[in-house]
Amino acid sequence: MLVLALESSAKSASAAVCNDSELLGQYFQNSKLTHSRTLLSMAESLLGNLDMTVGDIGLFAVAAGPGSFTGTRIGVAAAKGLAWGLDAPVCGVSALEAMAYQVPEPGCVICAVMDARREQVYNALFEWRNGALARLCADRAIPLAELAADSGAYDLPFLLVGDGAALSFDFLVSAGVSCRVAPELLRWQSAYGVALAALHTEPVSAIELEPFYLRPSQAERERRE
Repeated sequence: MLVLALESSAKSASAAVCNDSELLGQYFQNSKLTHSRTLLSMAESLLGNLDMTVGDIGLFAVAAGPGSFTGTRIGVAAAKGLAWGLDAPVCGVSALEAMAYQVPEPGCVICAVMDARREQVYNALFEWRNGALARLCADRAIPLAELAADSGAYDLPFLLVGDGAALSFDFLVSAGVSCRVAPELLRWQSAYGVALAALHTEPVSAIELEPFYLRPSQAERERRE
C-alpha cells in the first residue's frame, strides 16, 4: 500500500511516500519557512518525481500532535483535505512515537523530546523489544527535572531524538543521567517516521481526524486569564 506522510509539528517540515515500510522518496526542509508555504508543495513535487498522482495513494498519514499548534493544524488540515477529496483513509499519529520509529535501536530507552517552551518538553519513552516498538509512557508535557527523575526507573541509557534533544541532553547529563543524542540524520522529526507509525495505527475517515494537544494554546490560556 502506498502511503503519503506529512510532518509539520515543529520547525522542520517533510513529506514522504512509502510502499508499506519501504521509503520511496522524502523531501525534508529545516529552513524555518512557514509550513503553509512548503508542505503541500513538497508533497506535490515528490509525487511528480515518483511519476505518481495523489490518486495512487492508499493511505494518508500525518503527525497530529503534540507540537507547534500552528504547524500541527497545517499538517492535519492538509491531510484531511487530501484524504477527503479521494474518500481515502487517514492516520493521525503521535509525533513523538513517529520519531521513535526512526531509530530502531535496542538496548536503550528511546526518549523523544520536543521543545514545548515554558521550561517544559513534550516527551514519551519507548523501547525496542524483539523487533517491535513498545511504549513505556503516554505522551506528556513535563519539566526536564521530572524527566531526569523518571530516568531512574530504567536500567538502560537514554537515546534522545527530536528538536529538544540537544536541550535535554545538557540538562540530563548535568543531572547524572546516562544518555546520548541520535545522529543528525535520525534526530529530527520526519515524514518517514510518520509513515512507519501509521502502519501500526488504526486509520479513520477524514472527517474524524483532529489534532491533539497536551496543553492549551497561548491564545486559550490568555482568554481564560
